[in-house]
Amino acid sequence: FFGYFELTVPESWTNKASQAEGRGGYIGIFFMALTLALVSFSCTGPILGSLLVGALSADGGAWQLTAGMGGFGLGLALPFGIFAAFPGMMKALPRSGGWLNSVKVVLGFLELGLALKFLSNADLVDHWNFLKIELFLILWIIIGIGLALYLLGVIKFPHDSPIQKIGTTRWSLAILTLAFVAYLMSGFRVDETKGSYKPLGALSGVVPPVCYSFWQPCDCPQQLDCFKDLEEGLAYAKENNKPVMLDFTGYACQNCRRMEENVWPEKEVYRYLKDDYVVISLYVDDKKPLPKPITVTTLNGRQRKLDEVGEKWAHFQQVFFNQNSQPQYVLMSPDGRRLNAPVNYTPDVKEYADFLQCGLENFRKLQQEKQLLGKQ
Repeated sequence: FFGYFELTVPESWTNKASQAEGRGGYIGIFFMALTLALVSFSCTGPILGSLLVGALSADGGAWQLTAGMGGFGLGLALPFGIFAAFPGMMKALPRSGGWLNSVKVVLGFLELGLALKFLSNADLVDHWNFLKIELFLILWIIIGIGLALYLLGVIKFPHDSPIQKIGTTRWSLAILTLAFVAYLMSGFRVDETKGSYKPLGALSGVVPPVCYSFWQPCDCPQQLDCFKDLEEGLAYAKENNKPVMLDFTGYACQNCRRMEENVWPEKEVYRYLKDDYVVISLYVDDKKPLPKPITVTTLNGRQRKLDEVGEKWAHFQQVFFNQNSQPQYVLMSPDGRRLNAPVNYTPDVKEYADFLQCGLENFRKLQQEKQLLGKQ
């Protein structure tokens, strides 16, 4: 890590697995694969662990695990297969040297940034309330400045080779890094009309949402009057005779943030959400415990106990709308009638505005029909 230390699996494990490769047959192939897995343990552990946990907790079961393991295995084996089929390509690979340690250090900076991103997801989902957007941006800015200084030779780490001259590659990467840092700094601009930070459009879903803030907090995206409970939202919609937009979303959903920060603020969309609809945001990854666990029947007929708010909304989405991906937007009347076909991630502003307009027109038609029936 940054040239100071390297975490590895005990050498005795890899040696024993490597010795067993000589047995031949399926056993030899198994130990050959085991050796590869042990050597690359730091990369495989989190991925395979997530697959196993996901297979146990989701409805996909064995098929989800099989697809995940198959894709991971194919990606891991593909380079070896290519070089085995075309051994001449190995001659074109660059030789190791001091540059390789520099690559490791640069990747160390990048891994720190990515670690903060995944920590931010956990912070959002579990409501730790500490890695908010200001702290996140400051830490990324510090990491970016550190990377730029390293590329320019100001900061050095153990095992770095002496830099005789800063080449074009280092200068280019340093300039790009500093430009990225400047872009991150622009994330502290405040939108006075909405009382929140202006979103970093290119990083929507990567950095925490602008509402998740120490100094400029807001409960709903774009300062909308949204609800996070289905019953409360429907009751408000009935009272005010407005259509409902069910927003199936997630705290760690990247495309959800892109919609909220890049599409919802546009005038032709915002006016519908602000004035015409009651937005009910249902977070399918909300880890808050339910007041009382509930037992439900899944689509494949199994009994499942739901302990968290997010599990409740995820089950609701799967059963009633046959979807388990987010975002999903469903327009409906307060009494539960769908107004048009639901849509998912829709980055095209006009298409999304047309979707909202269509739902509103259908809602008004329903109201007219009710009035006519009432007169009869």
